[in-house]
Amino acid sequence: MLNEKQLWTEEIVSEKSIFSVNLREVWHYRDLLFLLVKRDFIVFYKQTILGPIWFFVQPILTTIIYVIIFGQVAKLSTDGLPQMAFYLSGITIWSYFSDVLNKTAIVFQSNASIFGKVYFPRLIMPLAIVFSGLMKFLVQFTLFVCVVIYFTFVKETIHPNIWILITPILLLLMAAFALGLGVIFSSMTTKYKDLTMLLSFGVQLFMYVTPVVYTIKSIPSQYKFIVRFNPLTSIFECFRYGYLGSGHFQPITLLYSAISIFGLLAVGVLIFNKVEKSFMDTV
Repeated sequence: MLNEKQLWTEEIVSEKSIFSVNLREVWHYRDLLFLLVKRDFIVFYKQTILGPIWFFVQPILTTIIYVIIFGQVAKLSTDGLPQMAFYLSGITIWSYFSDVLNKTAIVFQSNASIFGKVYFPRLIMPLAIVFSGLMKFLVQFTLFVCVVIYFTFVKETIHPNIWILITPILLLLMAAFALGLGVIFSSMTTKYKDLTMLLSFGVQLFMYVTPVVYTIKSIPSQYKFIVRFNPLTSIFECFRYGYLGSGHFQPITLLYSAISIFGLLAVGVLIFNKVEKSFMDTV
């Protein structure tokens, strides 16, 4: 005869510590994570004419606009690098970060109907956004690599180096930063919905304290500390230095970014754990 405790495989309890993050449970729901990622990809492009080709069109058009506005009109320095490669490098990784952050910040609001009907680890939803964004990034990254190959072997104006090998680490740091910041905003928007408007504006401003369209060298010395305080700065500088072979990257700055980002992620997950218990009452 089976013991009572052997009659079930999962136990759902109403009370748990905010410090309890059951990663084993998240792994148990990995099939759901895969389905959500697949859903996001199919639903978004199902009724479009160009489909996934938009992944290429968007960065190309944005790069052309940046070349005209920041390169030709504002004449911002690119450290002698080809403008097309310089701006595309920033756009490729910034698009991933901003997309994950914006979508994660409204995860409670956009999925309230699902959360109210069925139980699963709520952290699955933000993680699905991270992996969905990664699929889009990989397509755009392929375009960027093609541009790098062209300027390396045809024009011979850029010189990639061994730092390209830490690209997965840079992606992990960006994903962790976007996830941590996103779940904090998501937890706050369950009660203060107008923060969603503030976030959209804030992300645009945040781009200008991140070296997306300019180099650290071009910033006046009295303002450089603001940009260096940004954890994304070393990530962007390392990415450019690795693939374009120019920049002002210092390896020690990645350590600062890693400590800041994973500290923020830990705080974000704790806040997320606390809010997920009662967000249905306020969302």
